[in-house]
Amino acid sequence: MSTPDVTVTVIVYNDAERLTRAVDSVRRQTHANVEIIISDDHSTDGTPEVARRLAAQDPRVRHLRLERNSGGCSVPRNRALDIARAPYLMFLDSDDELPDDAVALLLAAHREREIDFAMGAVQRVRVDNGRRSTWMPHLVAERRTLDGIAADPRLLFEHLSTSKMYARAFLDRHGLRFPEGIHYEDQLFSARAYCLAKRFTIVPEPVYRWYVAPYATSEAASISNQRHKLANVRDRIHVQHLIDAFLAESGHESLREDKDYKFLKHDFRMYAGDLPYRDEAWLSSFADLVTPYLDTLTPGAFARLPRAERVVLQLIRDRRLPEARLAARGLGHGVGPRQITTDGEGSTYWGDRIPASAWARRELDISDLDLETRPFPSAQFRHEITEITRGPGASVDLAIRTYDPALRLPVGPRRATLLIAPGGHRLHVHFRLSPVSPGVFEGHAHLDLGAALLPFYGFSGVRHPLLRLQHQGVSHTGLLLAPLTFPAFTTQVPHHHLTLEPEGHNPGRLQARWEPTGATASLIRPTVRRLARPRVKRAARLVASALK
Repeated sequence: MSTPDVTVTVIVYNDAERLTRAVDSVRRQTHANVEIIISDDHSTDGTPEVARRLAAQDPRVRHLRLERNSGGCSVPRNRALDIARAPYLMFLDSDDELPDDAVALLLAAHREREIDFAMGAVQRVRVDNGRRSTWMPHLVAERRTLDGIAADPRLLFEHLSTSKMYARAFLDRHGLRFPEGIHYEDQLFSARAYCLAKRFTIVPEPVYRWYVAPYATSEAASISNQRHKLANVRDRIHVQHLIDAFLAESGHESLREDKDYKFLKHDFRMYAGDLPYRDEAWLSSFADLVTPYLDTLTPGAFARLPRAERVVLQLIRDRRLPEARLAARGLGHGVGPRQITTDGEGSTYWGDRIPASAWARRELDISDLDLETRPFPSAQFRHEITEITRGPGASVDLAIRTYDPALRLPVGPRRATLLIAPGGHRLHVHFRLSPVSPGVFEGHAHLDLGAALLPFYGFSGVRHPLLRLQHQGVSHTGLLLAPLTFPAFTTQVPHHHLTLEPEGHNPGRLQARWEPTGATASLIRPTVRRLARPRVKRAARLVASALK
């Protein structure tokens, strides 16, 4: 057999259903001179049979089966690397795909100039709704060749090994292999590759298609989506220690602040969004695990974070765990605290007390948010549903409490409005918020979702009510936080099933979900979708112009 130009290793474990899709994406490559190694981590389902069939169909496909299960990605990748015959190497997971020209794009970058690896854009595809986005788009927006990671340390955020094509000589020269026996091996492998590479090229085109199942069951979730397991936290921190040691040993200590910032902004931030859904025991163990490592990070890394994220970090470090859970709700959405405290020098702090230590005062000082003076549309209020009572039909009665920590609203009753817009038609529900104590208002709203006007072709999707306030002719619209758990219910509205439920993730909003039924689902919506296709729209415009 002639020597292949590129070896693509497809690692798999008990994924017979999706393996063919992954391998076929390599077989379809516009650059056909590839070797495909299916590296099976001792699957116990039908994966071996699928792999053997694929190898029989195409001489470019080789099947490697490990004698025992390794429990991770590193061993199957390393064993395939041992037998790979090509001078360039790529890695693919069995639940993902390569775009048709991925190999050609990355190989062209290698042939254009001498580089250690080439990398491209990663296209994320949500398996629940099909939505597509680019992973870290700002890092791969333009074609460029860098002389080492120091030229752009932000690339540490792009730690996927699967978005790259490596020169075999580069990996062998440095003995670079995937670390075995640990999870999050990509982070350590990629950190080493970035630091050891003298030159690498970025291409802006998609070279990897990553299928993401954000709400998979705990049994089916990927390792990165098993954040509810404390072992997952422990593994992630262990890898950070290994990266820190490598940076120190390899003379790349200058990258430490950038690497620490990446950990805080990416790794810790993933856990922070989940904190409202964790119980006290989990939070306590989480604080025990992360606080010692947080204490080793560079101060500059904390200073680069948005203030809301610094607040959550410090509340964890101070073991103010119920408050950390509160602060984590609405991260990135401008949700305010319930309460603030001001010292004698005019500094404003998150919560009901002045922090004890100088470091805590610096991190919990939210004076820079300008809560008292920022424009009203961007003011930070906190709207919480304190009680949900089911009414007749598709209606609910909501008890709502609004916190105004900076006292932006005048004393007295305030007119408020709930807004929800399924299918583009907005439903307005007006109600009154009355003051019950300084900076706290309460009210009751009757939300009848059966009154929402839906398109004639139906609506399929999820919506969350918003709360709007007006002051001096200016409006403010903010999130409405719901109890994290409450009994969901499903009812019928015209031509739809309607479900009202807790959001179950992110800030934890009241969630309404519409599903078309009957002829609306089987006939009207498919017809409208066909008519709405770009080709049909263009034809309609041509006909209309011809008739003018």
